[in-house]
Amino acid sequence: MSITAQRKAEVIQTNATKAGDTGSPEVQVAILSERINNLTEHFKTHVKDNHSRRGLLKLVSTRRSLLDYIKKKDEARYKALLEKHNIRR
Repeated sequence: MSITAQRKAEVIQTNATKAGDTGSPEVQVAILSERINNLTEHFKTHVKDNHSRRGLLKLVSTRRSLLDYIKKKDEARYKALLEKHNIRR
């Protein structure tokens, strides 16, 4: 359900805007997208896991807030992020 430290480091490295970047909105959205995808796969076999479903909704809401922030600041970054992570809007 959660991502491993190694996978998280890979996601951070591929989405970092500069060296040592772990907190930019792009990195945060990438990590959240990875966790959301893992939970989505989890729900294909565990349909009645409502406690984790609540956590999924919270993750989606947090990602949505970050995406709204990026859209407000820079439309091009927002569109690139949606394309890169296959996020519907």
